[in-house]
Amino acid sequence: MMLPINERVQHIQLSGIRQFFNLVAQEKDIISLTIGQPDFPTPEHIKEATKRALDEQFTSYTHNAGYLPLREAACRFVETKYGLRYTTDEVIVTVGASQALDIAFRTILTEGSEVILPAPIYPGYEPIIRLCGATPVYVDTRQTNFKLLAEQIEPFITERTRCIVLPYPSNPTGMTLTSDELQQIAQLVKDKPIWVISDEIYSELVFTGTHESIAKWLPDQTIVINGVSKSHAMTGFRIGLLFARQWVIEHILKVHQYNVSCATSISQKAALEALTVGINDAEEMKKQYAERMEYVYDRLCTIGFHVQKPNGAFYIFPSIATFHHSSFEFALKLAKEAKVAVVPGSAFSTYGEGYIRLSYACSIDALQKGLDRIESYVKKGAR
Repeated sequence: MMLPINERVQHIQLSGIRQFFNLVAQEKDIISLTIGQPDFPTPEHIKEATKRALDEQFTSYTHNAGYLPLREAACRFVETKYGLRYTTDEVIVTVGASQALDIAFRTILTEGSEVILPAPIYPGYEPIIRLCGATPVYVDTRQTNFKLLAEQIEPFITERTRCIVLPYPSNPTGMTLTSDELQQIAQLVKDKPIWVISDEIYSELVFTGTHESIAKWLPDQTIVINGVSKSHAMTGFRIGLLFARQWVIEHILKVHQYNVSCATSISQKAALEALTVGINDAEEMKKQYAERMEYVYDRLCTIGFHVQKPNGAFYIFPSIATFHHSSFEFALKLAKEAKVAVVPGSAFSTYGEGYIRLSYACSIDALQKGLDRIESYVKKGAR
């Protein structure tokens, strides 16, 4: 007997990133340039704060929206770093940025809504959108250096459009948007019944200039997603931050409350340390990521790949068009024959076909060896 299951869940596939990672995981002597997991250790002072939280029995529920001192610190952090002003009633501490996205979409989307997304894009958005009964609408950004610009968005806006997602710095491309580009989007959307979800989880990893948020120009229509996973090498702590105007936070908080009650208390203490004592912890990591990016970019260009130079995060997205393979075939052959694992671009929507994603969130030694193997593979006739 087959018991009933939600049809929307049945149609959702596992992430293409994870699928490929699992597929090549059994390969011996493989160098993995796949997962976006910082290779830096969590800073010692944050680990010590975590231990203190245990010793002090900080092991009970917090306020649904999060530990008040942490919400205060989060507001100070985004104001100091990005000029965004929020009160403690305008932030929710979530179980990672992923849960923040989930509760935001579930609050603002209804059956038949449309969500505009730049493509190629991280595959975590579409399943949540579809679970809400909404439809993802992809905009091809391959001809605009992987940037979603106002003039591209405008033709896709319909009476069903309820949200635009701006995931910058971008996974998988590492691209960012400038102040002018963000202001043009803000002008386009302002006073329309359209939300912007600005996923800024990589905001502390911008290599040239400083991170800009569209919330500076469109505060009443923007939901900002951030967190400490990438900035402080705290992926397993699962602490995200969601900022928005109080009237919508009150509704998002209802979804959050019945979803998880609150984020983990001990992790919240660790995040408080990260956003106060460790407010600039990302600086050294960012410096090293930038150095790795330059190395990887130069090597890929020398090998013969066409690639757009990233300005943030820790990913690079070279084209494999000259090799006459699908991105999956190319990545599989690379894993089997050269013992280097990358992610097929097709994992990031159909618009990612013809590309591969490399993560440089690993040691320079691993990058050197991996790129040496890629170069040898190409020279042997991968074309």
